[in-house]
Order: sequence, then structure tokens, then C-alpha cells
Amino acid sequence: MRRKPLVAVAVGVPLVIALAVPLARRTLRAETNAPSIAKLSGAAAAAAAVAPPPPSLAGLDLTKIETKDSGVTAPLPDKRTARLAVDPVLQRVAESVMSAHHLPEAAVVMMDVETGKVIAYASHVEKGPKRDLGVEATAPAASVFKIVTATSLVENVGATPDQRECYSGGEQRLTAHDLVPDPRRDRWCTTLAGAMGRSINTVFARLALANLKPAELEATARSLGFGSALPFDVPVQPSAIKFPDDQLGFARTAAGFWNTTLSPIHAAWLGAAIARGGEPVRPVLVNEIVDDGKVVWSAPSSLAQKRVMKADTARAITTMMDMTVSDGTSYRAFHDAKGRSFLPNVAVASKTGTLTDPSSQRFYTWFAGFAPSRPIALSEGAQKDGHEPPQPRRVSFGVIVANDPKWTIKANVLAREVLRAYFAAQHVPGVTSPHASGERGDQARDGGPPATSTTPATKQRRQRGS
Repeated sequence: MRRKPLVAVAVGVPLVIALAVPLARRTLRAETNAPSIAKLSGAAAAAAAVAPPPPSLAGLDLTKIETKDSGVTAPLPDKRTARLAVDPVLQRVAESVMSAHHLPEAAVVMMDVETGKVIAYASHVEKGPKRDLGVEATAPAASVFKIVTATSLVENVGATPDQRECYSGGEQRLTAHDLVPDPRRDRWCTTLAGAMGRSINTVFARLALANLKPAELEATARSLGFGSALPFDVPVQPSAIKFPDDQLGFARTAAGFWNTTLSPIHAAWLGAAIARGGEPVRPVLVNEIVDDGKVVWSAPSSLAQKRVMKADTARAITTMMDMTVSDGTSYRAFHDAKGRSFLPNVAVASKTGTLTDPSSQRFYTWFAGFAPSRPIALSEGAQKDGHEPPQPRRVSFGVIVANDPKWTIKANVLAREVLRAYFAAQHVPGVTSPHASGERGDQARDGGPPATSTTPATKQRRQRGS
């Protein structure tokens, strides 16, 4: 239901913003004392959680996950063992990529969209004690929060993926000057889907400021899990949200500049909710508890939760997120130097996030979403007895990498390798396992730019945000 038309910045806003320009001309990197992942211990994360795990899982230690060919397990008190839903192949791929690149901190969570079963759950801390990073929500949500802003725009003001917006500025920082529409400066134009795919900060900041009240955006964020801990098999630290009182601060938050945090398990939950048409599912990591060789507890699965968005909204957000890999911030990570996809015919609905913490100099990158977002087109040769084989089960994911100033890969490349392993195991034509195929040049290793691009928006990529 549309309450009001989607408009450009309101008449009175430019004057207010103009008065704020002198104060606002500093970068976002200097505006926060937000903690990095490394600043919160596992004990502190657990203490911040409000949703307790099932009593039978109390004491589950996910820093001691053991991966064998026969399955993946974690210890419980009293010599009991938790058999996890985790796929050993995916777990090993995630762990090996994180270790091979000596990532300071990183985490991979992947879950089956239909059942909620977590099929990859890996944390890596290069130096210091092991921690379960999957439930820590101290890293900035960064531009992943644009999913929340887009959802609020669609549901509150009827925004659509194909509506056209023009913009300028806001690539690495966002000032009050950037929020004032000016046809003389706004030479770049794109659809809202294109703005999501290329993570264009100015578009989201302007639209939020002109069309949303802070209370509306906060209500959307809370419905999407911010501010409360997700039910899970271990305590989950709530993803934080705080809106500054000033208009510039609100616009920056809506675009993904600080004031929000996110955990990998929450990111995967959010991807599943969108994939399921707005109806989330409870993540399930433990399949069974074994005591003295006998199964004494089995977990339920496919536990649907309260709807968080309309089905039409979920479809619109999916259309926007599809642009990230097909022609946005992750095109280069998912295509080799000749423009060949690492996941041919697999549409990946996703969102990147990039932000640097000035106090710790940690460079955070996110990759969150689900795949496939559309049915995979199979060749006639794939048919058996005139029938197509079943489509691969959809998976959602939340992947974070906390790098030092010098780095080798970001979260989208780490996620890509785990997705390759998953879809190769599902026998998707053209998809090869990262360990079995050999690598196609430097692109496979570091996600660097391809030598050529066949997409129409190549020239605009230098204007995209993070």
C-alpha cells in the first residue's frame, strides 16, 4: 500500500543541509569509535545475547568443531557430542581458503534456505585464541544495510527496482553537499537495482532522507532482526542499530556508513528470508546429540518464523540484489579475466559491504545473499527420460573478512569459492570445484579486475560505492 509518492529531496531539505555543509565535510572514517571484531571476546558476545539456545545444547563449543569425512561434530559437556548439519566438503573449502590467505579474521555461514540447516560454519582467527565469529555482531554492517533501506523504501513508499535516479559524489564518503540534487552535477544515472548492485551511496542516502522517517527505517530494521538476538543453537549477539538525530547522520546510516553492526549468522538468516519470499526460517546447526554412542536428541528443522516483508517486496529486493554479481561490485570476483563466470547459469542475489575502521585499521568486507535466485537453465542433454533433473537447493550465506591494510582477498571471493564447491557437488553444468579445476589466472586467486568486461555499465563502475 503506497502512502506517499517517491520524490526527490523535499523542498525544505536543501536549506537545512546547506547550513550543515561546513560541519559535514569530513570523511566517515574519522567519525566513529565502533569496535572491530577483534575487540569483543566470545564471552562478551555471549553475554550480549538475549536469545538462549535450547537447554539440551547448553555448553556447545563451536570453537572446537572437528571435520571428518564421516561428518562434522562439536563437543558438549559430559562427554556428549553434537553432530552438526555441516557439509564436510564445504567446511574444508571455507577453512582452507581462509587459512591459505592468512586472513586476520573471517567467517563463513551458509544455510539451506528451505530447512534452515547450516551447511557451512567456519571461523578463522589468524592470531590469538579461537572464537566463534559466526555469532559476533561487532563488525559494521556497512552497505549490507542498503538491503534494509531498500526494503523500507519498497514497503513504505512503493519504490521499484527499475525507477531511475541520478546522482553524484558519495563514493568513499558522504557529505551534506552530496545529498542536494543538482542537475548540473548529477551526470550519472541508474536504476534503483543498479544502485544496489553498484552500491551507490548517494542514491540510497537521498531517497531515505526524502522519503523515510527514522522511525520507519528503524521499524524495518527491527523487523529484519536488528536489535534482537536470533534464535540459534548458541547465543547470538544482537546486530546493533542506532540512528543519529541529525539528517546527515540518518542519511549516512541509511546508505551503510556506520551506526549498524551485523553477525554472519544474521546475514545468512536475512538472505534466506528474502529467498523464501519474506518468511524467515530458524537456523539449525546441530542435527543430533550423541551420548555414549546413542542418539539422545534430534533437532527439528524447517521452522518457519514470522513474516518480515511482503512477498512482492522480497521479489523486488531479489531483483536489486541480482545486479551485484551480474553487473555490480562483485562482477569481477565472479568472472575471470576473459569475462567467463565461475558460476555459469547460477544467478546470485547478493550484497557487498566495505568499510574501514580508522581506530583499528581493519578493512571489513561482506558478502551476503542467496543462490540460485532464479531457476538454473539446464541443457537438453541434462534431461533424463524427457524430464529435467531437480533444481539445486537454494542456499543463503553470510561471509565476512576483516583484513589488515594489506590484503589478498575480500569476502566475495571467499564466498565464491564455497559456492563453487556447493554447486559443483550439485552437478550444475559448467561449475567446477575450486580444488579440482585448477585456477583460471590471477582472478581466481585474488578477485582482481578482469582484463576486459562485456557488461554495459563498465564505465560507471568507477562511480559505484561500497
